[in-house]
Amino acid sequence: MPDTTSADLGPREVLARYQQAMLDKSADDLADLYAVDAVHEFPFLFPGMPERYQGREEVRAGYRAAWGASPAQPQEIREVVVHENTDPEVIVVEQIVSGTVTTTGQSFDFPGLLVIRVRNSQIVHVRDYMDGLGVAHAMGRLTAVSASLSNRS
Repeated sequence: MPDTTSADLGPREVLARYQQAMLDKSADDLADLYAVDAVHEFPFLFPGMPERYQGREEVRAGYRAAWGASPAQPQEIREVVVHENTDPEVIVVEQIVSGTVTTTGQSFDFPGLLVIRVRNSQIVHVRDYMDGLGVAHAMGRLTAVSASLSNRS
């Protein structure tokens, strides 16, 4: 079988590598999928996360910090459905990330939706819809998040 180079990657293959980087909590593997000037947006309020990462290196630094500080260890990503589009650059995935909080042993299931645009085998744009309150609850931070939300102007 021929070797698949990054030049051969379409949205489905990039999605598979994206999900593996999440399971490995590898900020480097994740960031390496992005174009230098890519944008990764978090449209839903997600406590402790910025609204967006601008560029590959912000993706790398942001995920390195977030995953490094998180006791969540993802173990499986179940695709609920993958929506392939008439736009060959775009793939949409509804997924559930399951795993364990290493500090408590509590299991979690976080639903999410990703809209990923891939051009020239690199991610150029992501809209990442996560269940931020579910994440905060599993991490034992729901009270702190609620307090910070009530203090917002």
